[in-house]
Amino acid sequence: MPVKQSNTHTNHSSITLTKSAQGKTLMVQGTTSDAGKTTLVAGLCRLFADLHIKVAPFKPQNMALNSAVTPCGGEIGRAQALQAKAARLPLDVDFNPILLKPNSDTGVQVIVHGKALNHNSSSNMEASEYQDYKKVAMQAVLSSHQRLIEKYDLVVVEGAGSPAEINLREGDIANMGFAEAVDCPVLIIADIDKGGVFAQLVGTLMLLSQSEQDRVVGFVINRFRGDIKLLESGLTWLEKKTNKPVLGVLPFLHGLDISSEDALVTQQASVTGDSSADKVRIVVLVYPYMSNHTDFDALRHHKDIDCQFLFAKGVEGDNSPEKIAIPPCELIILPGSKNVRSDLTFLRQRGWHDDVAKHLRYGGKVIGICGGYQMLGELIADPEGLEGQAGSSKGLGYFSMKTVLKREKTLLNVSAILQLAQQRVEISGYEIHAGESTLINDDAQPCHYLLDIQGKEQGLLSDDGQVAGCYLHGLFDQPAGLQLFMLWLGYEVSKAPSVAVLEEQAIERVSKACQTHLDMVKIKQIITDWYK
Repeated sequence: MPVKQSNTHTNHSSITLTKSAQGKTLMVQGTTSDAGKTTLVAGLCRLFADLHIKVAPFKPQNMALNSAVTPCGGEIGRAQALQAKAARLPLDVDFNPILLKPNSDTGVQVIVHGKALNHNSSSNMEASEYQDYKKVAMQAVLSSHQRLIEKYDLVVVEGAGSPAEINLREGDIANMGFAEAVDCPVLIIADIDKGGVFAQLVGTLMLLSQSEQDRVVGFVINRFRGDIKLLESGLTWLEKKTNKPVLGVLPFLHGLDISSEDALVTQQASVTGDSSADKVRIVVLVYPYMSNHTDFDALRHHKDIDCQFLFAKGVEGDNSPEKIAIPPCELIILPGSKNVRSDLTFLRQRGWHDDVAKHLRYGGKVIGICGGYQMLGELIADPEGLEGQAGSSKGLGYFSMKTVLKREKTLLNVSAILQLAQQRVEISGYEIHAGESTLINDDAQPCHYLLDIQGKEQGLLSDDGQVAGCYLHGLFDQPAGLQLFMLWLGYEVSKAPSVAVLEEQAIERVSKACQTHLDMVKIKQIITDWYK
């Protein structure tokens, strides 16, 4: 039986890839979205890195509203940033050459090698246009992959969604289209926790062409709970049916919260629970194009904080949506957005602007981050239609500030001084925004600056101390900054680990699970044999 038991340990010396492994590629594809591709790639990257193998992550095409900034000022998906950390590498735009950021139901901003593409006076494309662009995108993907295999012994690739989406097969660059182009072996992972795992794996395999089936070298089953012996007869059947080995069954890792593409619902479900009165109550508003929800990971993990995401019912553009009021809380957060004007309209349609005003009248506090910061001003202008239809929108009016969206994005990793509650602490984060915000009247501004970034003041705090906003993502990631924000709310909270520490702990858990439950000797042999 190929399944590794939890009391079995892999012999590290037998896994070491030899020098002949330089330039090899292993791809992980999934039967569905959220099957565990990101997690498996991260675990493998850490495991191989700890064996002193030069390993790099790679995702040809990523569709996500959560992104990170590379040292060269490029933009890649946060999942690839996590995998780079697992591989103990600095971020590189080649890890994610094509990033698609949705800004409507049918349109995306296309980012190539870290920079937004200029296309017909815009970086946005409709789905049909992007389908035609895929031939060009594939060249960007292959050039990045070529650079990586020249630098690293092993490249571990994450696919996107499922390779069995037959309507997307033509011109595919994210799954089997890429695997065929570079001629690499493929592992397929499936999530047993959702049920139907054997149908997922057999069905996926049967929908592939013969050449694609031939490059599938094995299966991994993810998120298993229970007695492994009860699964063994099914695994035996699966291997006989497909003539493919099951290379391991990964357990359900309770409490694991690792960066994903956009799985906000999944993450929230894993942390919703006790909302006792002694906790600091925080509500994050969720709109259709909310971005960078990882900004709130530190809040969700803190034992003294009850951080909840508020989802609205109804659909974008619904003029009579069901009203879901913002519940009583100490802090309302307006998060980032990929389509600020559209999300601001959505917020107003839900009546949340009135709830925010009422919250402030009762002494509550509000903070806007990036797009949410822009909403707090007087005006948001998009003269070139960079995020949708060209035009302007009236903001919520809490700051005497206007924002103009511009073609050139700001992409920076930032160290700053947070100035709040008559204290100053050092924090760090990153900026990703197309908007440029300026005060309408410098002489009569009823506010203070929130951040000192190397002598340049940025972000705003209202004169009454109730409303704050800035462009910096990761505001709460460092313990000192989080504690100062809670002090601003009138609470003293315990010092918790930083997000970076929590992320490192999660990577180690996944790596150890891979070491224990996957047949790494066989996986190494598969990679070696493929390239003979």
